[in-house]
Amino acid sequence: MMGNKKLQVWLPLIFSVVLIIGMLLGYKMGNKHGGQFFGSNSRGTLQKALDLIRLRYVDSVMTDSLQGKAIEEMINELDPHSLYLPPVQLQEANEDLEGKFDGIGIEFSVFADTINIVHVISGGPGEKAGLQIGDKIIKVNDSLLAGKNRSRDEIKNFIKGSKGSKVILQLLRDGKEQLVTVTRNTIPVSAIDAAYMMDKTTGYIKLEKFSENSYEEFMSALETLQKQGLKDLVFDLRENGGGFMDEAVDIADEFLDGDKLIVYTEGVNNKKREYRCKRPGLFEKGKLVVLVDELSASASEVVAGALQEWCRATIIGRRSFGKGLVQEQFPLGDGSAIRLTIARYYTPLGRSIQRSYEKGRKVYMDELWERHSTGELRFKDSNKVNNGKVFLTVCKDTVYGGGGIMPDIFVSIDTILYGKQLNNLIAGSNLGSFAYYYYLKNKKQMEQYKSATDFTRRFNAADLWNDFIKQPGNSIEAGLIKGREKELIQQRLKAILARYKWRGAGYYEVLNSDDVVIQKALEKIKQ
Repeated sequence: MMGNKKLQVWLPLIFSVVLIIGMLLGYKMGNKHGGQFFGSNSRGTLQKALDLIRLRYVDSVMTDSLQGKAIEEMINELDPHSLYLPPVQLQEANEDLEGKFDGIGIEFSVFADTINIVHVISGGPGEKAGLQIGDKIIKVNDSLLAGKNRSRDEIKNFIKGSKGSKVILQLLRDGKEQLVTVTRNTIPVSAIDAAYMMDKTTGYIKLEKFSENSYEEFMSALETLQKQGLKDLVFDLRENGGGFMDEAVDIADEFLDGDKLIVYTEGVNNKKREYRCKRPGLFEKGKLVVLVDELSASASEVVAGALQEWCRATIIGRRSFGKGLVQEQFPLGDGSAIRLTIARYYTPLGRSIQRSYEKGRKVYMDELWERHSTGELRFKDSNKVNNGKVFLTVCKDTVYGGGGIMPDIFVSIDTILYGKQLNNLIAGSNLGSFAYYYYLKNKKQMEQYKSATDFTRRFNAADLWNDFIKQPGNSIEAGLIKGREKELIQQRLKAILARYKWRGAGYYEVLNSDDVVIQKALEKIKQ
């Protein structure tokens, strides 16, 4: 029973870790770097075994499936970040960090087995076809989706398609059915979750991942904020699982002057390669705070490590994930690929960020669980970051090698968020569905708020809570959630509501107004 409770509490964290392991985490990933490595006539022992099974086995066998499983087993014997991607998974994984996909330009959520359009991308094919927030998708072409309890991936497969192809949607709008034809197009996916001014001189940028467009988007956001008066910056890399190394290097370059070393990579079969500053930066002066946590990995750690060692930024939060391996993608000729670890990367002082995986993948994955049980997420002194190597930064601060980037200012995790009932409520769909329908019913009221900042200051979240607990079928026991827990639920409801109006900027502006890590960052800047 206790094991089930622990699993429920940590399920969102496990899911996040799985996402991290599956992401593109190297500087050479993608077709723009990788190539066909294997010769067409190369036939090793594995290929001979597959040929033998295909030609002589007693029954028919899907040798492609056998081959994929064999490759996967081999990869599993290596490090935790090398992986085999079958054709279907490869396409989706590539799209994630290419920063674009072919589709109709909407975001959807499934409430009560019905697909609800919760956002229509401005200028996209969906908007041009007249799709609106609040539309319910009943059919896609001839396929009935409503009431079928389909997974999000299944729904995406129905909606997505090649650029220029057409899809017919049967919608329910204001109780009336109608057909809409949408011509699919390439849809950009922003790597910036939020960018706004926190006060007259302090800007905030939250980067979700280091995709192919991250540097360009970051520069655009920074330039916009500078025009609004930005002098100091809070750069939020929490839950950023990494991405393309080149993008991380370019962003770090904007903060550092001269030809400072940002990171170097080295492996047994790959010579040392240095990445240095190569241009005047857009933000080489001004106070800078970088936020990290236990899900900040790979490229995020490269940026944080370089800025910490050159004393350019104050790192605030909790110890980062500890992923310091470089992957290169090798196509296998059948639409699948191997992402193979080819090197380690090191901070300017020579720190290897990668934590140990000598005890196998399971222990490696469970390490984040252990951080909670041993108190590492709550107490700075409980963190195991010293592998015996000690380094001094340019400002004579002591840093240690191994196990990720330890922040300069440690902020404990809010353990209230991991209470069973509160955790289940946040992880479920109740909050999202309630805020969605509330938004649709109160669009006119939302128009009175001129901006997300205005909404954050003036909207009373207690009104949302009172309506929420009255919802029919709501399983929440309101009397058991009070005090700080109640405040967190109110804040989350308010943030989700703001997202429907102002997207990520609204969502994070609301959440940040009651975020202890953000408060620490602002205190540091004011000093």
